[in-house]
Amino acid sequence: MSVEARAESVRMGGNLGSWLALGAATLLAAGSLWFVFYDGLSHMVRGWGQEEYNYAYLVPLVSAWLIWQKRGELAEIGVRGAWAGVALVGLGLFFAFFGELSTIYTIIQFAFIVTLAGLVLAWFGWRGLVVLAAPLFYLVFMVPLPDFLYQQISGRMQLISSELGVAMIRLFGISVFLEGNVIDLGVYKLQVVEACNGLRYLFPLLSFGFLCAYLYKGPLWHKILLLISTVPITIVINSFRIAVTGVLVDNFGIGMADGFMHFFEGWVIFVAAVALFFAQMLVLARLSGRHGRLSDLLRLELLIPQRPAGGVDTSRLLRPSRPLLASVALVAVTAVAVASLPERQEIIPERRGFAAFPMQVGDWRGRELILERRYVDALKIDDHIYADFRHAGDPAVVNFYVAYYGSQRKGASAHSPRSCIPGGGWEITTLGRRGIDGVGPNGEAITVQRAVITRGLSQQVVYYWFDQRGRHLTNEYHVKLMIFWDAITRNRTDGALVRLVTPVTPGQTLDSADARLTDFMREVYTKVDGFIPG
Repeated sequence: MSVEARAESVRMGGNLGSWLALGAATLLAAGSLWFVFYDGLSHMVRGWGQEEYNYAYLVPLVSAWLIWQKRGELAEIGVRGAWAGVALVGLGLFFAFFGELSTIYTIIQFAFIVTLAGLVLAWFGWRGLVVLAAPLFYLVFMVPLPDFLYQQISGRMQLISSELGVAMIRLFGISVFLEGNVIDLGVYKLQVVEACNGLRYLFPLLSFGFLCAYLYKGPLWHKILLLISTVPITIVINSFRIAVTGVLVDNFGIGMADGFMHFFEGWVIFVAAVALFFAQMLVLARLSGRHGRLSDLLRLELLIPQRPAGGVDTSRLLRPSRPLLASVALVAVTAVAVASLPERQEIIPERRGFAAFPMQVGDWRGRELILERRYVDALKIDDHIYADFRHAGDPAVVNFYVAYYGSQRKGASAHSPRSCIPGGGWEITTLGRRGIDGVGPNGEAITVQRAVITRGLSQQVVYYWFDQRGRHLTNEYHVKLMIFWDAITRNRTDGALVRLVTPVTPGQTLDSADARLTDFMREVYTKVDGFIPG
């Protein structure tokens, strides 16, 4: 055998050994990752069934394709594993472990992306991580927002779209009045519900905008501007949709609303938003002195299949680095640790239902009200009471509302009135904490969030707090932190929101309304404790 043939045989044998080592490491890593992150990833995929996240099925495929297109650059870099990658993998697994204990799936989902980035760093080093940074970051767009954050963004988007939509309607000379999310055209009223918040267009447009900014041939500030612009573009398009609906209803009746809204759902609006996005890209290019077609502004070679010049010497990628092998071993050990955890069935305490709540509380007599099923379903409430209580001799009422959740892990959680109040057309003019004396079981003071809200000439005072597993809380972010802590330490996430509202009647002052709420709270506080587990 010639020297050349023998060298070739040795090289082939070495490549085969590298292939086998890399294949074994890949299979072990993939299996371990799947086991560690299964709960979070399966919950994420189920979330893609919502209209707002339908686009997310494509995100991992696009990310994988972008990574494949970078194989030439990775081959030039070669295997330059960094031990910092092991630390990053450990950080991702740490968060995954606590996400598993608390079953807060968003933590697990982001931890998965961090772990993937750590594996890349452990395999290709810092230069490799920089090369693949954008495709890896793109995976962020496949993670659904936590429910409490979604609700806050949704409420703001509804209000902004309503206000801008009404301004557009007035441009047509139509008299229109806006109360929160309700557009009053006189004969007809249109409510800008959650389905009209525009998020079903914003999320896919953000994903698309990031991809286009990545491909765009231009300075960094252009790329940032393109990505940020997806938010106002979505709001303008959604507001235009609302405005045209209002104009059609004013001229042709309410029957036109359903037909138009149905036609302008989904792809029609999204295509219009994409057209505006590309128009902005062309304007930016013209302002910077570049002329040509839209395709000339994008690095389409990053998307179009092509073989790098001179081919790709994959042999440089076959050798798994020692940091990569250590990272894979760490993932495998974590998988074993997760498997050894006892199965945690969330504890949902037994309790009395609000159907048994008394309608006579001290000198206060109540009348139970009906909360529409669509609100119950939207809020994902397990049990609630919604009633007006009146004190003898006082014409004003105290509206009493308690929403109870047996579990706040999987997207269902108490909504802060701060997010919901503006949707009814009310403006929060004062918000702060206030101590109420003589309320607790032993007469101790209890702190509430107090809000003064106005709508036109009407004014109301609101007290609210969160009753969470024996804790009396007034800050919604503190509530989220305690849900996470108690999910790990007590395996419980049940809790409730308690809200009291009373009007400031003509001739009365805010002090009169506060006195009414304080009196009722002293009577009802200990009664509520009997229906919410401590």
